[in-house]
Amino acid sequence: MDEIELLSVVALLEDIPDKDLLRGQVGTVVETLAPGVFEVEFSDDNGRTYATNALSSYQLMRLHHEPSHQAA
Repeated sequence: MDEIELLSVVALLEDIPDKDLLRGQVGTVVETLAPGVFEVEFSDDNGRTYATNALSSYQLMRLHHEPSHQAA
């Protein structure tokens, strides 16, 4: 499993109602706050940030934009 790190693109695995964030919304890790805890920035299609939240790794899934180069 790939580790989440600075600038990883991630998706939420659960709703965060108090921040108006829904499961599946995509954000970028902008800071590592503690082991397994990250500040994630959520931006719209125009690059405007609409939410920033501290989230645990269990609330996130790292997304990939290129194929895996692992041997089959």
